[in-house]
Amino acid sequence: MPVRIQDGLPAIRTLARENVFVMTEQRARTQDIRPLRLLVLNLMPTKITTETQLLRVLGNTPLQVEVSFLRMASHRSKNTDPQHLDAFYQTFDEAKQQRWDGLVITGAPVEQMPFDSVNYWDELVQIFEWARTNVFSTFCICWAAQAALYYYYGIEKEPVDSKVFGVFEHRVKDPKNKLTRGFDDVFYAPHSRHTTIDVAAVEACRSVEVLAESPEVGLYLAASADGRLVFATGHSEYDTDTLKLEYDRDVAAGLDIAVPANYFVDDDPGKGIVVRWRAHANLLYSNWLNYCVYQETPYDLSELS
Repeated sequence: MPVRIQDGLPAIRTLARENVFVMTEQRARTQDIRPLRLLVLNLMPTKITTETQLLRVLGNTPLQVEVSFLRMASHRSKNTDPQHLDAFYQTFDEAKQQRWDGLVITGAPVEQMPFDSVNYWDELVQIFEWARTNVFSTFCICWAAQAALYYYYGIEKEPVDSKVFGVFEHRVKDPKNKLTRGFDDVFYAPHSRHTTIDVAAVEACRSVEVLAESPEVGLYLAASADGRLVFATGHSEYDTDTLKLEYDRDVAAGLDIAVPANYFVDDDPGKGIVVRWRAHANLLYSNWLNYCVYQETPYDLSELS
């Protein structure tokens, strides 16, 4: 089944070229089915790119998924045309009047700031609190995962000596968990961040289970026992060239940036890219949609609690 998205969204053209099955609102109205209703809070500066990345993995399941986008009213985006935001995004005041099967919250390039110094922190806290009773399962990515672990459980992020940048090997800690069902014992996922979460701090929290971690970069995947909160510290949704574009940008700006680990052939930017994470990305989102959302969410969303 397809991912159902708003007519005119730029991602439609890209996904159609990739043979990802998408359905516009006009066609969806002819089908008598209750799709999963997902809300994506897009905190990334490159919003159109992130929309496409997430729709790609959310659309690779047998389920019909209706996706809407949310933006922060308390933050002005400098990198996205306001007309695009007005056409395709809701504010929280609009979205909070509804209930949703799932919520995805993206990362944001603010991880080196204290949480309460981020200019939209107060609004994000409102969303976290609202999601407890108005969203069945919430999937938090990178900085959002750190922010959610801090808000819900008081687990602090920690700085790292050098940027976590590259594609890293991870090991499954609980292969019987529904989120890791079908995972290889060892798998890869991209990371790009300046902070980390102490695995021991998460393990000490009885409300959260560590599902996968990396010997090099620590915690990767964790979830609440009931699957209603999922935390991924990496970016499995990234495109083939996302890390390259970030690396090239920083090199051009004269910044001290290391070559992303385990990403280029022989770690040489001139030799091309090895994609090691695509299968894992699709399985992770498929498992979340199927086992944490579709199998558990009430048919009538008014029954959410």
